[in-house]
Amino acid sequence: MRQTANFRPVGLASMGLGHYAVINSVWDAARTLLHDWPVDDGEEYLEAVKACLDAIIGDLRPEDVRAAFVGAAQEAGIAVIEAAD
Repeated sequence: MRQTANFRPVGLASMGLGHYAVINSVWDAARTLLHDWPVDDGEEYLEAVKACLDAIIGDLRPEDVRAAFVGAAQEAGIAVIEAAD
C-alpha cells in the first residue's frame, strides 16, 4: 500500500478535553486507534484495527477503512464531524 492511502477527512471531537483531530489516511487512522483511542476493546474498534491492517497489506480500500473508523468512533462515543459532499 502507498503511504498516501488517503480518504475523505474525518473530524473527531472530544478525544480528550479540548482535543480535536482530522484523520484522512489509513496511517493516521491506525496511529490514532493504537495510540490515542479512549478504549481498546469493542467490536467496531477491533474491526477498524483489522481494516487498517488489511489496507496496509493491500487487501482493503482506504474508503473501507474510513467507514470502519467512523463506526469505531461512534462506538467509543467520539463525535464525528464529516464534511458535506
